[in-house]
Amino acid sequence: MAIYGVLGDIHGNREALEAVLAALDVRGVDRIACVGDLVGYNADPDACVDILRDRNAIAIAGNHDLIGAGLLGWDRCSNKAMHSLKRTRRSISPRTTEYLRALPSHHVLEERVLLTHGGVRDVQQYMTQLKHVTENLSYLRTDFPGISICFFGHTHEQRVFEVVDGAVRDVPPSIVDLSIHREYFVNPGSVDASRKREHKFAEYMVFDSDALTLDFARVAYDEVSTESRAAAAGYRIDAWRDRLYDVQRRLIGIRLA
Repeated sequence: MAIYGVLGDIHGNREALEAVLAALDVRGVDRIACVGDLVGYNADPDACVDILRDRNAIAIAGNHDLIGAGLLGWDRCSNKAMHSLKRTRRSISPRTTEYLRALPSHHVLEERVLLTHGGVRDVQQYMTQLKHVTENLSYLRTDFPGISICFFGHTHEQRVFEVVDGAVRDVPPSIVDLSIHREYFVNPGSVDASRKREHKFAEYMVFDSDALTLDFARVAYDEVSTESRAAAAGYRIDAWRDRLYDVQRRLIGIRLA
């Protein structure tokens, strides 16, 4: 049993990751668990991977990790994501590539919690609606029998879905008691806030595996520095290239390599 700092969707944002880890250190967490997407939109993929490796974090592969390491194509990416991942592929070190390639698709935490990135069977599925949770609940029961709690990422939103008598409902993400015998799908939110419009805070969650409680939190970071360095390093797409990608997708129909 331990107290875990649960986080995900870091996307190469070193400033945000360091702010979250500092907050978790104050809270005395025992371990770090990451639901994927260590790399992607921002300028420090190597540093973020090194930080988590040095912390002996439990981590799984997100779709950006797989694409960045050359294990998955970008057919289902937005232009913005594809552009940043092209830069990621060119910039990451062989050591980072090796680490990303070795990440598992899932991890079972203390024999009771599944870590996945997107859906249980689809790393790129967005679980945003009740019907998505219903579908993945079936996969969870089939593929991981006995596991009733699933931590996932990908949507960049702090969410809690609770299953009661087969019906899925939203639960406000604040302090959540998991000790009652129900099934849960939980997203800790995104460390990286570069795609968010309503706020620029790094999100995370604290999971007490003994008390079976969740505590959601967010912390400010130097977003201006993150954004300026990402732009300077070529991770931000300009309007001309965005339109070019659209034309290539529509008229040529090629997979952009």
